[in-house]
Amino acid sequence: MNFPQNVKYTNEHEWIRLEGDTAYVGITDYAQEQLGDIVFVDIPTEGETLEANEVFGTIEVVKTISDLFLPVAGEVLEQNPALEENPELVNKAPYGEGWLIKMKPANAADLDNLLNAESYKALVNE
Repeated sequence: MNFPQNVKYTNEHEWIRLEGDTAYVGITDYAQEQLGDIVFVDIPTEGETLEANEVFGTIEVVKTISDLFLPVAGEVLEQNPALEENPELVNKAPYGEGWLIKMKPANAADLDNLLNAESYKALVNE
């Protein structure tokens, strides 16, 4: 399982990577492995400003639909357009081409309150 050092993690198994004033958000390698084959991603909140831990979309697998939680407060800027035709990218490259959204965090310092790779690894290996 992959635990990149350049992202922050949530207890709900999302990750966030800040690049300038924009952040990419996705689900972790652990989450995609637990979910199984992803068949659809729905992000109806594009253009909205949400609080941390609010649901920003859902991810659908063969047997269930799971909510996606925003790691920090901010505006949802864009859904990954590649997922419309290829939702399996989330399974294949959860930290790369399988990102879910771009967002503008309300306060970049909020990322400091999230888990680092070691803490997240400990969480999922309990």
